[in-house]
Amino acid sequence: MSPPHTVSIRVRYAETDQMGVVYYANYFVWFEIGRVELMRSLGFDYREIEEQAQCFLPVVEANCRYKAPARYDDLLTLETRVLNQRTSMIRFGYRLLRETPQAEPVLLAEGETVHVVVDRAMQKTALPERFAAALRGMTGHVHE
Repeated sequence: MSPPHTVSIRVRYAETDQMGVVYYANYFVWFEIGRVELMRSLGFDYREIEEQAQCFLPVVEANCRYKAPARYDDLLTLETRVLNQRTSMIRFGYRLLRETPQAEPVLLAEGETVHVVVDRAMQKTALPERFAAALRGMTGHVHE
């Protein structure tokens, strides 16, 4: 399996709740940042898939396992990888780590999202080969 794509995130005050802990739903926003930046690193973006290929990637399943809290001003590293893909399905995996000076990063959360490739009519369709091939390069395998 290829190494994950990484992106740095600095926790903003607005992302925390009354207890000073990152509100749980923000992890899913960060997961989206990870997917978008992974695709950008492969030479394309969501807009291109939607406008040129007329394909959309709605989330049909999402989960997150919270291990430790993230707090305001923490510097985080989000690792994103393609866990597997089929002709019309992609499963992404995420690991969110807090960077700590002079110590190993702390695992804060792990998650996954599953996306089905659909057309404008919300009918399942195949992801065009250009995009599918780039994503396959991130997994090393594909399941039909």
